[in-house]
Amino acid sequence: MGIEWLKPGAVFGSILYALIGVVVFWLSFVIIDKITPYNLWEEIVEKQNVALGIVVGAMSLGISIIVAAAVHG
Repeated sequence: MGIEWLKPGAVFGSILYALIGVVVFWLSFVIIDKITPYNLWEEIVEKQNVALGIVVGAMSLGISIIVAAAVHG
């Protein structure tokens, strides 16, 4: 396995796929936030809803695993 991962094409590709993954994750989170009947940020931060925080955390992990699998191929 040498130093092939240091080539500019590999570094640029990694950065590009990372940015695409972050954008897809952010968009999916915003869509899920919009379709829920209440404001997630207000419920978790201001009202200290721990159960909702756990559900949103699990949802975020699930979305990130799906995005990573899609980007990885």
